Amino acid sequence: FTKSQYGLLASTAFTFLFAFSSLIAGSLADKYDRKLLTLSSCLVWTLATLAQSQAQTYDEVLIARVVMGGACAFAAPAAYTLIADKISKDKLAFANSLYGSGVYLGGALASLSLLLDNNMGWRGTLGVIGGFGVAATIVSGILLPSDGDRNIVVDAALNGDDASSSSSTTQQQSEDGGENNLFSSAGQILSIPRVQFIFVASFLRFCSGLMIGVWAAPYFKQAFPDDAAQYAVVNAFIVGGMGMTSGILGGYIADGLGSWVKKSNEEALSGADTEEGTPSSTVMTSILRDNFDEETIRLLLPIVGSLLAIPAWYQATHAGTNFEASMFWLGVEYLVAECWFGPTIAVLQSSVGASRTGTAQGLFVLTGAFANSAPTLLGWIYGNKVIDSTTSSSSEVLAGLLSVGVCAGYLLSSVFFLVSASASASANGGGGLRRVAQDTKDDE
Repeated sequence: FTKSQYGLLASTAFTFLFAFSSLIAGSLADKYDRKLLTLSSCLVWTLATLAQSQAQTYDEVLIARVVMGGACAFAAPAAYTLIADKISKDKLAFANSLYGSGVYLGGALASLSLLLDNNMGWRGTLGVIGGFGVAATIVSGILLPSDGDRNIVVDAALNGDDASSSSSTTQQQSEDGGENNLFSSAGQILSIPRVQFIFVASFLRFCSGLMIGVWAAPYFKQAFPDDAAQYAVVNAFIVGGMGMTSGILGGYIADGLGSWVKKSNEEALSGADTEEGTPSSTVMTSILRDNFDEETIRLLLPIVGSLLAIPAWYQATHAGTNFEASMFWLGVEYLVAECWFGPTIAVLQSSVGASRTGTAQGLFVLTGAFANSAPTLLGWIYGNKVIDSTTSSSSEVLAGLLSVGVCAGYLLSSVFFLVSASASASANGGGGLRRVAQDTKDDE
């Protein structure tokens, strides 16, 4: 394939149908059997992968790739809604992080698949991947529970004894005439201020991550041409090991913070709060308790993680000729940055209610698809700057663009995550969870 043909296969061919299918998949996941949706998704994308391995023309590969993208879109909404219903609220961020960590393991395997391609060719590699797809379909059929009619939604499955959430769901359903269709659900979700800011923050965070995902390899291969083979192995370890570790730890810490805030608020309301500790810790506890509730405290992970990732990424792209130092800082960047996903999904799920988690997840995936424009824009700017530059090398130009683009995305995303934490969780904009808790405290 030519470079332009490969670029189409690697980006637009997959993401176009994937993005818009996510909305439909999310709506279906709110209503119907998620086991059936997952099995259908696995089966279709597996057949599409095997079809690519047997394709005789570029058009055949392109069509199979588009079908594969559309099928893959049905997996995430079904999975996240199932997690939200089956896992207790205080462990939701951790559960989401465990599922999401598969992305990093897949990224590591994708990097190592280059070795498979060198030995078997692209057809053989796709055949092996398709074989794993068959195995995934069989395992899913054995392990996943059927959940029947998804039109029967009980908020208690997500919130336990939270009666106000059930009332909220009933109100939401009555506002759209009792129909949980795609457009009414999306409209209700996007009318919640907290969710609006989460989507903006997530878009910016996706932009930074995708710019790294697309342009890190070209940069490091240009900056360290003698270490290209070593980079492939080290990058696989960093993406798989550091990325997965960050994601899982982020979910675990986020749930721990949520439990701590809940316990702290209960003690304060009951008068059992003794305010023990050093003055600095007492002040910090007061600040956190006054500005976050047990849900939004989880957003501290993407806020702090994005801020810490800024200097780490800058050092990774400005290490001069020291390959080891550059890889060290790249590993640090993944370790601090990738903690955001599970906590963000958990706050999104708690903000929209159990009956619309699938549609919300579809909108979240669509947000990530729109962020694919960031590496494309960076590539266009990069190409023009390389042509116009007479003093800087190609790797220096790319390092500068990556520093500005990625770090700006991290900084802005942390700001919007912070804003979303204090924004209303109600569709009418009138008072979020933190304000309700504060009003209750004042009444006492």
